[in-house]
Amino acid sequence: MRALAALLVLMGSAAMATPMRYAEFQALPQPPAPGPIIAYGADPLQHVELWRPAGKGPFPVVLMLHGGCWQTGVAKADIMHMLAADLVRRGIAVWNVEYRGVDVPGGGYPGTFQDVARAADLLGRVGPKYGLATRSVVVVGHSAGGHLALWLAGRRNIARSSVLWRAHPLPIAGVLSQGGLPDLPLAKSDAAGACGVDTVDRLVGPATAAHPDRYADTSADRLLPNRVPQTMVSGAQDPIAPPHFAEAWLAKARAAGDRAASVVVPDAGHFELITPGTAAWTQQVRLIEGMLK
Repeated sequence: MRALAALLVLMGSAAMATPMRYAEFQALPQPPAPGPIIAYGADPLQHVELWRPAGKGPFPVVLMLHGGCWQTGVAKADIMHMLAADLVRRGIAVWNVEYRGVDVPGGGYPGTFQDVARAADLLGRVGPKYGLATRSVVVVGHSAGGHLALWLAGRRNIARSSVLWRAHPLPIAGVLSQGGLPDLPLAKSDAAGACGVDTVDRLVGPATAAHPDRYADTSADRLLPNRVPQTMVSGAQDPIAPPHFAEAWLAKARAAGDRAASVVVPDAGHFELITPGTAAWTQQVRLIEGMLK
């Protein structure tokens, strides 16, 4: 309790001396998902949580993707509950996606990517039934989820020969990447200490005759231009995805002709980005509301 109280005082101060650690973030109480829980596959992890404001709608909707180094054992969809609850209070529905990570059966290539794609396309099919305005979906992803968010925006550029190609993917109106790792080769080299040296290899799978270039349909930078407005938000003190990840993405996206922007939040680390009450989240709310207009 003392640690939690100290953390709350720290969050309320004007400047943070040190970035929030994952253990400190985990100590914060996450509200339970209100339901319904909607399956998009047979595995228990293949589901989405619908967070919906009261009323008939149609409500603007955020498709949310959690991080955790693409590993189920590191994080699940519940780490985004505080954000989902905060958006619901603002009249925004949330389609919070769970998916199989590289450390569970069916995860990795192609399962992790197919899960995220199926969850997104399910939103397009059934969202209106739940009072969701699915013609203007904004995708918000944290850390590894930032990669998957930008991958969703670009997957219409996947070659038809890929097992990940699907006709008529859900249209995306905007992407907010929160400390994202969209460039997988860069993540493999620069985020290895945080995510494990072999995590990206487990995500993209081995090179095969049918899949010789492991990044062609998996690394979001290889799917540019995605023609979707995108904003990269970074914490200036983020030890997992420091601002140079966003800068590298920005250069590639703009060179491809995409509308891309970067916001660096002073005194923020990796987990302030997904904690309501912080300056980092306050800035992101304004960005999300702007994309949904």
